Amino acid sequence: MAETAVLRQRTPERRGSAPPPRGGLPGALLRTARPRQWIKNVLVVAAPAAAGELFSRAALVRLPLVFVLFTACAAAVYLVNDARDAAADRAHPVKRHRPVAAGHVPVPLAYAAGGALGVLAPVAAAWLCPPAVAALLTAYLVMQLAYCVVLKHVLVVDLAVVTTGFLMRAMIGGLALGIPLSRWFLITTGFGALFMVSAKRYSEAVQMAGKAGATRALLTEYTTGYLRFVWQLAAGVAVLGYCLWALEEGGVPHTGLLPWRQLSMVAFIMAVLRYAVFADRGTAGEPEDVVLRDRALALIGLVWVAMYALAVANW
Repeated sequence: MAETAVLRQRTPERRGSAPPPRGGLPGALLRTARPRQWIKNVLVVAAPAAAGELFSRAALVRLPLVFVLFTACAAAVYLVNDARDAAADRAHPVKRHRPVAAGHVPVPLAYAAGGALGVLAPVAAAWLCPPAVAALLTAYLVMQLAYCVVLKHVLVVDLAVVTTGFLMRAMIGGLALGIPLSRWFLITTGFGALFMVSAKRYSEAVQMAGKAGATRALLTEYTTGYLRFVWQLAAGVAVLGYCLWALEEGGVPHTGLLPWRQLSMVAFIMAVLRYAVFADRGTAGEPEDVVLRDRALALIGLVWVAMYALAVANW
């Protein structure tokens, strides 16, 4: 009995293997493309919505196309990233369940699928959309592939690259419809994205502190104090940028029932403050998960959307 106990202590426990993928190889490829992340690409409607052109005929035709093309580019990056990191992911307690790391998708196939999407999406954009859209998608692919290979290991640059990916999503809808992008739109969107990205990094650093091999290597180079400073700074600049936009009449006074642009500042600030609660606790993971799982934050967001829509419609 004593020998058995010793053997049990010396024998490492086997980690559970990843469950077989639903839908076979096509289902595994789809999982690798991260369908849950596609909600981020809804940002393509941001610029047309801000300009009051969301329901124009051109928007109804081009925005779904732009959403699909950006989703294809993002999926290409995920496929290449998982193929490149397959060996490292197998040592991670969560990422080892990804289809490529688990062996459900062969590495060469992931590279081939990612490469095909990465070529076809910009080509389709060049054929079906304005040249600026194809240029932005190409720039996104180059930047994200550089991130997978090198930039995700560079301090601060990794935060800037992920933030720029969100900003590109918000810009591409305006480029597709020829809508000028205001400085306040870019400032608010950019720093709002940096707020969420750095809050996620901060949460990862807090949750994975002292757990060797359970987190991305670069997090060991950041301190939690620095990441806290970044998300607090970004939140402040995003709020300031939004308030300056809301207070700027642009030479045309509102004629609606109430000053909805100014009133929307309250909802926007409350949303940032509510999100900051999760950032401060170290539980701000994926932005879409934070928003969808917290009813209060989702309600505040809906109120803000309603006020924003009323301001655009000038009701």
